[in-house]
Amino acid sequence: MIEHLNTALDLAASQIPVLPLRAGKVPFGNCRRCTDNACGGRPNMKNAGPCACPGPCHAWAAATTNPNIINSAVWRHAWRQASAVAYHPGGAGLTVVDLDNADAIAWARASLPATTTVPTTRGEHWLYFGRMRSANAVRPGVDIKSNMSYARWLGFGTGTMAPLPDAVRALVVKPSMVRRPSVVTIAGLARGGECRHRTPAYLERGIAMAEQRITEARSAVHATVYRTFLAVLSAHGRCGCLTDAHTARLFTAAQARGETARHCADAWSNARTTLGM
Repeated sequence: MIEHLNTALDLAASQIPVLPLRAGKVPFGNCRRCTDNACGGRPNMKNAGPCACPGPCHAWAAATTNPNIINSAVWRHAWRQASAVAYHPGGAGLTVVDLDNADAIAWARASLPATTTVPTTRGEHWLYFGRMRSANAVRPGVDIKSNMSYARWLGFGTGTMAPLPDAVRALVVKPSMVRRPSVVTIAGLARGGECRHRTPAYLERGIAMAEQRITEARSAVHATVYRTFLAVLSAHGRCGCLTDAHTARLFTAAQARGETARHCADAWSNARTTLGM
């Protein structure tokens, strides 16, 4: 406990927001007060809420630089069970390019500017100055951890940190979805050839209903998130109208219920695979 706590306090003194991780390298679950997001969510989450819980609830959103919180009795209880220290890269003004294997590292060396690198169990973390949207599986073996995400603290690494390059930002920009004539011309187009999803009220209603379904889930949250993602992609994913902003709203709703960014990305990817997208 003492080692993790001291590391966390040192990082907080450098204005790096930290949180404890339990076994499995995942954040601690919400306390009873915050179960089912009844508290409204952390104020620093995308959909700000009134939660002022003293515990490390709400995953990445619990990350803090306040030594009084980090060293409080309720956090000390978490530190006694912690297996590692994590930090919120976006909160520190950083982006982590998480390279999971040798092929991913080789790609980064050939495609990205040199920067600070930190060895990991399976690969490397490449750290850049600057924040951006987080995303998993942007390339084989490559995840982006920055805003609304956390990364395990593995040391300061070596090398001079470079500014966040456009090549990394471009990794989370999805190419236009391939249109499938049999779906678009029959299910996706209204009279006159106009995609009905482009009617703001139609698409907005679908996204709002999906957010509500996730938010109101009282059990089996993982399954609810997956089924909701599957339904949204089935209804709106093939015509190219579904934007990153829509996806971010769904991910935010899921993360407010305790899902991690990685779980959201995996559920989204699995839903796309199921639909053959």
